[in-house]
Amino acid sequence: MKIACTTTGNDLQSPVDPRFGRAQKLLIFDTDTDTFTVIDNAGGVAAAQGAGIQAAEAVVRAGAVALISGHIGPKAFRALRANNVAMYTTDVPTVAEAIARYKAGLLVESKSADVNGHW
Repeated sequence: MKIACTTTGNDLQSPVDPRFGRAQKLLIFDTDTDTFTVIDNAGGVAAAQGAGIQAAEAVVRAGAVALISGHIGPKAFRALRANNVAMYTTDVPTVAEAIARYKAGLLVESKSADVNGHW
């Protein structure tokens, strides 16, 4: 199973990026193999509009069934929900800790966006 996590870095010890659509990168972690890939989200960072939708499309293309981020806006939330991606928000400091909490069942699935657009 693949889990996407927003991040500012290139490895599991990197910080969780609190933004989704404008996150610097998306780390895609494969729980079956304990491996990961990193997707650069430079297009989303620079986008005038639609950053959340673009990032959601990248998560779906990567095959992730869950997303962990600091916050998720309404357009991204709808796009991810339409593609059956479960969403979780957290304020933990690293991607590794976010994934560990997800695996342990300590994150609560988001039922709605928690910020307005263009956050």
